[in-house]
Amino acid sequence: MSTNKIMAAQDGVITREQAITAGLSPSAVSRRLLSGEWTALRAGIYLREDRERTPEVELRSAVYSSGGCAHGPSAAWWHGLLDKPPRQHSVTVPLSRSVTCAGVRVRRRDLDRRDIDNRRSLLVTSLPLSVLEAAVSIERGAELMDRALQRHTSLPALQAAHRRNLGRTGSSAAARLLKAAGDGGESEAERILHRLLRLHRISGWTPQYRSCGYVIDVAFVAHGLAIEVDGWAWHGNVDRFNSDAHRQNILVNAGWHVLRFTWHQLTLTPEVVVTQIAQALNGSPR
Repeated sequence: MSTNKIMAAQDGVITREQAITAGLSPSAVSRRLLSGEWTALRAGIYLREDRERTPEVELRSAVYSSGGCAHGPSAAWWHGLLDKPPRQHSVTVPLSRSVTCAGVRVRRRDLDRRDIDNRRSLLVTSLPLSVLEAAVSIERGAELMDRALQRHTSLPALQAAHRRNLGRTGSSAAARLLKAAGDGGESEAERILHRLLRLHRISGWTPQYRSCGYVIDVAFVAHGLAIEVDGWAWHGNVDRFNSDAHRQNILVNAGWHVLRFTWHQLTLTPEVVVTQIAQALNGSPR
């Protein structure tokens, strides 16, 4: 493959080794650098002069220079799981290699070959491992895992990747997320809601209150307020969605004011949940 084709496939980036393998002599590489046709990003990593130093270019530069693979939020972004790249890229190199890479977080760890993918000519951790490691290192990581389970991977795949990487940084937090994902989160969400109500000394509620043939998760009967909690979205399906909508319509028509909160809302923004409940309770009792 020609250097132009290599660079076209790699966001304008090429390594010295790739250039020489493509047929350029060391002196030809030097001439391109001296002429300004190529710019050196790092030692042995070059960028075409007409290409910008985008986040993609920076990640390629870090991975190619270190000889490792992208991991964490960098890999999750490369897989398309995150809309924006992290402020600082992260790469993993083998334990046998000692590497420093300016502006890049470098982790030394031997990865199982099943946990490494080649995506668009770049080595990154596999999608399951990328989900696990990103979920415990960014805000709203549980939502990232939930979205990934809906569209990109499976719980057994995440669990297998977790078992292969026990003891890594964030392993315990990932185990907790996997448990919540496996359980669906609904029971835990109810327990969290109960703790929030007690913590903020909100009284007058009844758990598992029966009305209209349904069980309301938490009911403030005197205020006609019904609170329903939902687990992780990946556990849902069309039938469940339709059933929940039908149930809510019946409760509303019977005079209930219904508030719905998800596991993610209860764990990530509990203050918003409490505020909305308090606002509903400040209305007139029925």
